[in-house]
Amino acid sequence: MTKLAFLFPGQGSQYVGMGKALYELFPIAKETFQEANETLGFDLTHLIFEGSKEDLTLTANAQPAILTASVAAYRVMRQTFDLQPSILTGHSLGEITALTCAEAISFSDAVAIVRKRGLYMQEAAGVDAGKMAAISGVSIETIEQACRSAMINGGSVVISNYNAPDQIVISGDSVSVTEVSEFLGKNGAIVVPLRVSAPFHSPLMHPAAEKLRAELSQYTYSPLKFPVISNVTATTYTDHSEIIETLSAQMTSPVRWVESMNYLVDQGIDTVVEIGPQAVLRNLMGRIDKNVFAFAYDKQEDVEKLRTRFASKEAAVPTLSSKYTVLTRCLAIAVCTKNHNTSIDAYEKGVVVPYRSIMQLQLELESVGAQPTLAQCKEALTMLHSVFVTKLTTVDEQKERFEQVLIETSTQLLLGDFITELLQLEGIEVHG
Repeated sequence: MTKLAFLFPGQGSQYVGMGKALYELFPIAKETFQEANETLGFDLTHLIFEGSKEDLTLTANAQPAILTASVAAYRVMRQTFDLQPSILTGHSLGEITALTCAEAISFSDAVAIVRKRGLYMQEAAGVDAGKMAAISGVSIETIEQACRSAMINGGSVVISNYNAPDQIVISGDSVSVTEVSEFLGKNGAIVVPLRVSAPFHSPLMHPAAEKLRAELSQYTYSPLKFPVISNVTATTYTDHSEIIETLSAQMTSPVRWVESMNYLVDQGIDTVVEIGPQAVLRNLMGRIDKNVFAFAYDKQEDVEKLRTRFASKEAAVPTLSSKYTVLTRCLAIAVCTKNHNTSIDAYEKGVVVPYRSIMQLQLELESVGAQPTLAQCKEALTMLHSVFVTKLTTVDEQKERFEQVLIETSTQLLLGDFITELLQLEGIEVHG
């Protein structure tokens, strides 16, 4: 039987527009973003969807933004997929997201905490005074020696993240990180500067850690509904009473991600799903243990793979109802189809409005335990066609997706001709 873990990303995964599709299509996602706005007292949603990359990258903004987008995605996923995780964990900031989704921290408290956490980190180093860089292609010993040499010469730079066997992150003051990066680059390393604005998980974060400990002491915590792995210990919390000290220590301690993922495997986890922006943790898992199935909920192709993997699992039925229907498949595919259209008005008319209409119809059918009629199936297919046209989906992908609906719902004979008519409205030639 599949044993599942949910992973939540940390800072560096942010991008302008993250979570917008979920916000527009799922009321629970919209409520999540609005709750974050109310907690912070400013329009975080506008910053995430319409702000500049530079503003979003600032630590004090990026942390509540990523947490909000991740919790919104988690809530949507739990609504639309019947998946029960065995363990939750997150990378740095993502550990707080994991604790939130495990209901140890309320969402509004978590938003306030990570906003302060980001501000404290920013203040500890000063804007642009600290850096981080991912290093691969050289041994850990070489990286450690380079950091020690910089420290001897008066700099401050340490290993801050053990992300994968072949990827280490260094953190410290800007000058030292730059010097170590250049030295390692000349010795065969691949160096990737990270999109962060403070030197996380380094001694420079000690003042921030002390302030965070005082801040965390003002909140109330609850027993964890799911086990959560700590970055500091690379094992699960034994009790929610550990949250204050563990999250404070995390600020100056390295993220032991490789050990954390190995712990998951030791617990029998064979599938992980990254929930939040990007696919960083999914990709790292591929470098840590290739035997673990890894998916990223932010990636359309992974959502479909996830559906396929769990389609026949008794414990996990990845649809809005207990069975595949034309409506549930059309709704799911509409959400995960990538948008190439920048027109807000067109998106509202061609995607949001028809999607909400079919979603409402699906909820009404579920409330009485009814199956959709042939006419209602055609309404759903018409909605999906509108989504494809509006999102500027390619002809080949349209055909593939429609065929997927027919096969998965066994309605080829009933609805094949109707789909042909829809496609021919665009002048698309359809072959049998």
